[in-house]
Amino acid sequence: MAEPWDMSKYAIDPELLPWLDMLPLFEVRDATSLAEVRAGLDQMRDKVTPYEPTHPIDIRDEVVPGPAGAPDVAVRIYRRADREGPQPALFYIHGGGFIMGGLEMADLYAIPIVDKLGIVVVAVDYRLAPETPFPGPVEDCYAALLWTAAKASELGIDPARLAIGGESAGGGLTAGTTLLARDRGGPALCYQYLWIPELDDRLATECMREYVDTPMWNYPNAVFSWDSYLGEGKRGTEDVSPYAAPARAADLAGLPPTVVTVCQFDPLRDEGLEYARRLSQANVPTELRGYAGSFHGSTLIGDAAVTQRAAADQLADLSRGLGI
Repeated sequence: MAEPWDMSKYAIDPELLPWLDMLPLFEVRDATSLAEVRAGLDQMRDKVTPYEPTHPIDIRDEVVPGPAGAPDVAVRIYRRADREGPQPALFYIHGGGFIMGGLEMADLYAIPIVDKLGIVVVAVDYRLAPETPFPGPVEDCYAALLWTAAKASELGIDPARLAIGGESAGGGLTAGTTLLARDRGGPALCYQYLWIPELDDRLATECMREYVDTPMWNYPNAVFSWDSYLGEGKRGTEDVSPYAAPARAADLAGLPPTVVTVCQFDPLRDEGLEYARRLSQANVPTELRGYAGSFHGSTLIGDAAVTQRAAADQLADLSRGLGI
């Protein structure tokens, strides 16, 4: 695993610094280190204090039809037990660099959101790379989105208020799935939430080149992430699909209103900024949130003021985007 980080060259928020030694030292370079990181992620999740909801929440798992010729896809549905009738909904895609994570990670995000906003959340358990490279993961997400829209009445979802969102690689998959929905005439989405999204396989932005040792995510990890997702030798070539790397999309018009969030010391920062700029240029109603002194995954440090601001912004953004 990686050596502890030297943060002397980064103006990390002082409230975050004392927690750095408790965060996992992710370093993914090969199959062996990926297995270690996946195990470390499980251990980290086990150490997180579970959120205690103030309202009863029903959680159930379903297996839904996958893409043509591919396995079925697991989804997890979260709904407040004290809510009746159609509710706004968020189709949620977890992060993990395309290479790790699952529905247990979705629990950490979905349960507080459902408790506080009263919405329905449907989380998708897409197949992971490198075992399943592109297009498998994004097609899993799109298939689960189709099922969610088709089953809206049964799930207690208001189809006019169906949004999509995800963080990190889940943000990239969110953007890719939203492009698929637009281009295939798929479900109408009222809102898109891209939280620190992983969007660009070319890895050529200023911060991506410079942030080789930042906490949780950095340039070497991004190289392995994209090589795993696209397949060796495809990263940075001309024929990468915009559904894999949405920064490649030539046309962003006709997408739903979007919020993009970025962290200051995250190698993904600049691609998020640029995607937000291009969405705005394409006349997509777009808002951008940036958090000074933060880094990729720093929201795990829940007591920090910057994390609490980001959480409050997220609730407000989702409320507005879903018409709550």
